[in-house]
Amino acid sequence: MKTLRLILLFAGLLLSVTLLAQVKPESKPKVKAEDKDWAQFDRYAAQNAAQQGAPLAVLYGDSITDNWAKLDGQWLTDHKFLGRGISGQTTSQMLVRFRQDVIERNPQYVVILAGINDIARNTGRISTVNTFKNIVSMAELAKYNNIKPVLCTVLPADTINWRPSVADPRPKIDTLNTFLREYSAANDIPFVDYYSALTTDQGALNEAYASDPVHPNLEGYKVMEAVLLELFDRLGVATEPKE
Repeated sequence: MKTLRLILLFAGLLLSVTLLAQVKPESKPKVKAEDKDWAQFDRYAAQNAAQQGAPLAVLYGDSITDNWAKLDGQWLTDHKFLGRGISGQTTSQMLVRFRQDVIERNPQYVVILAGINDIARNTGRISTVNTFKNIVSMAELAKYNNIKPVLCTVLPADTINWRPSVADPRPKIDTLNTFLREYSAANDIPFVDYYSALTTDQGALNEAYASDPVHPNLEGYKVMEAVLLELFDRLGVATEPKE
């Protein structure tokens, strides 16, 4: 009798496990490729609609700018800066949303920091020359709309931690920074050299300022803030915190 009860108990447990295995967990509906917001126009739509007054500058970029607003957002607000960075974006995506997130915000300046995600091939292969041309297009759009562009060096990085298949990014970073520096000088565009303030002798992001090989930590952003304010000071632009 005991043997029969054990057999029935085992059979019942086996049936329960089988039934549970057949129940599929609820999954979120997948967004069809044709329905994706590729440039992420929706990201700042609500904030843009609620904007009151024009900022001194829009800080425009990818995750480095996005994280800046998250880690030290009050600093941006105090200095009349508006953060419009989106994590993962390439210059092609930034160029597409430039009108909505920069021109229509009506700033005096736009500070453009971009390029590392192009090197990482986040949206596919793109040459350094075409990355540079995308940034030039943003600068020209800004000028056409009476917004003064400020161009920035790509930050140092000796590896792309989320894309190990991409080779050493340092040569491309150096090439893009050279293009940007020369273009800025030739066109009288203010230029911010974050790279020199954050790099090691090997062209890596200084560990004291890094949360990973590509992204700054709060101390890194404090260094960048000092560099940016020094640039505006040289331009004679007041950026004092609001009282």
